[in-house]
Amino acid sequence: MNMQGFSSTISTEPGLSRNNEFYFGLVLAISSTAFIGSSFVIKKIGLIRLNRRGALRAGSGGFGYLRDWIWWLGLITMGAGELANFAAYAFSPASLVTPLGALSVLVSAILASKYLNENLNLLGKLGCVLCILGSTVIVIHSPKEETVESLDVLMERLRTSGFVVYCVIIVSLSFVISFYLGPKYGDQNVLIYIALCSGIGSLTVVSCKGLGLALKQFFAGVEDSNGWLMYLFFITVVICIIIQMNYLNKALDLFDASVVTPVYYVFFTTLVIIASSIVFNEWSSLEGEDILGNLCGFLIVIIAIFMLNGFKDGLPPRHKSDENLRSDRYQGYQSILTRSI
Repeated sequence: MNMQGFSSTISTEPGLSRNNEFYFGLVLAISSTAFIGSSFVIKKIGLIRLNRRGALRAGSGGFGYLRDWIWWLGLITMGAGELANFAAYAFSPASLVTPLGALSVLVSAILASKYLNENLNLLGKLGCVLCILGSTVIVIHSPKEETVESLDVLMERLRTSGFVVYCVIIVSLSFVISFYLGPKYGDQNVLIYIALCSGIGSLTVVSCKGLGLALKQFFAGVEDSNGWLMYLFFITVVICIIIQMNYLNKALDLFDASVVTPVYYVFFTTLVIIASSIVFNEWSSLEGEDILGNLCGFLIVIIAIFMLNGFKDGLPPRHKSDENLRSDRYQGYQSILTRSI
């Protein structure tokens, strides 16, 4: 393939190329939600199977889930979703791709009602409709073009004081949670491990977009003095994903998927929007009505996912030995969220 011809095609038809990239990234983002949403439920089934066998719980530091094939199926499903999600970040703005993750909450709620005996009542079904409507509003008003189109520009953005301060705050908070707050309060408040996952996740998204940009330049034959950033982004993505997987497992083991999923979505999406606005300045090209439309769409989705998961009727446990634990946790979820959010 002639790289020079390929590059000239991109440069001579920038509008068409960017438009195609936007919709291609949109399709990838939507398809990834089906994989990611189902992976939450599959992994939860694996953790429940492990607990019934009396193995050490993931929330207590156990790693018995690594020997369970259902948990691995959930991990592979999540990997497929994250791969599609990663590709979506390479072609579309993060402020579009990340909020669309709400559709994975919809998938998770529907599958959880079938396979985890979690009810989906009338309010939950209304939440499904609102989730789709809110996602549609976000797509309509989201930025359609990237503001960072080379590694040189990205390097300048990464050196800004705003992003450096953001990274210091996230890393410091992660250490505090990992070594102090997590062991002491992690089983009492759903926000502890979710905050760590969300903060590290926002750095994962920035690294994914950087890696995608580096790969696009590499395959287009564009030489860049900051080409070494591709390897740095790759290492950062791998490390951050490992950390996210570990602490997300702890949260899923300690709390219901119906609680973890929406809270994780709100915190993760909010921090990604903050991080991407600092580094990529994606909202700079938007008019006032588009910014308002994005915020309204995001708020609609937040309301939708809490309607999906916050008004479910508790079912009696299948196992007598789990009755008191499940009952106490279910009654405490609403009070935990009320005090924390």
